[in-house]
Amino acid sequence: MSEQIERELALEFVRVTEAAALASGRLMGTGDKEGCDEAAVTAMRELLGTIDIDGTIVIGEGEMDEAPMLYIGEKVGSGRGPRVDVAIDPLEGTNVLARGLSRALSVLAVAESDCLLHAPDMYMEKLAVGPRAAGRIDLDAPIGDNLLEVADSLGKNVRDLVVVILDRPRNEALISDVRKAGARIKLIPDGDLSPAVSVAFEDSGVDVLAGIGGAPEGVLAAVALRCAGGEMQARLCPTKPEEIARAEAMGIRDVRRKLTMNDLVRGDDVLFAATGVTDGELLRGVRYSGAVARTHSLVMRGTTGTVRFIEAIHRLDKKGRAAGSWRD
Repeated sequence: MSEQIERELALEFVRVTEAAALASGRLMGTGDKEGCDEAAVTAMRELLGTIDIDGTIVIGEGEMDEAPMLYIGEKVGSGRGPRVDVAIDPLEGTNVLARGLSRALSVLAVAESDCLLHAPDMYMEKLAVGPRAAGRIDLDAPIGDNLLEVADSLGKNVRDLVVVILDRPRNEALISDVRKAGARIKLIPDGDLSPAVSVAFEDSGVDVLAGIGGAPEGVLAAVALRCAGGEMQARLCPTKPEEIARAEAMGIRDVRRKLTMNDLVRGDDVLFAATGVTDGELLRGVRYSGAVARTHSLVMRGTTGTVRFIEAIHRLDKKGRAAGSWRD
């Protein structure tokens, strides 16, 4: 992608995540997990079709026969623009939104073809830090050693660090080790993409994201960290032979090897966009007031390292599915 195309597309991609957030945010706390996801997917698919790219989804929600998902391998865009790989999560945190909890996002990342890890939908062990700690972590080292390195890079004591970990039985040993190291822990019920991105921003209150979560979310977070200068190391954690075969079919020869940033995201020619659906450390959720809604979004470009936070006011009576389109 040329620099001019990147600049022009950046705002277009924010419009896509805004549309998914606006469509799904109305369902906050309804308990309707499937309805939340369908609303986000439908809005995202409609807006993606208006953008001048020749895109292929490489990180998606499912397979071709699992409608209404935006499936892996689906072609998106008008077909008239640059050929790109697209990674999407129309609603990161379906359970989060359905339960009215924090950190639900709509997310999209774009890169030149063959630059993103084609990650299957399985577990992934992750360790993510911001720019000042980049180059100081090692997934193979004990977490206590990593926390010492991060604390030193940030000019803090380990007891000042905040480590975000998914509250799952699979992370119990890690949680115990972090507690022994003396760092503070924020356990979250779902949605580790938002805190993984938040580590890149020192005022977010998140210093480290660690533990086992989803692999597709790991690649999306790695794109954001590539743009912001942070670092993630990761390792796929298959739980059954079919997952190993799936990963190998997607081109991952050594399923259990440590993945560096260059394995997850090759090169800087990437874009990342996200819109808050519910409040999180980094982005506010959608605010509705009659015919008006407000969104809070983030867009980043890898080639320039530019980070933009965008607040938008939407006149819902002038757009939306009821009016036949989500287009501005």
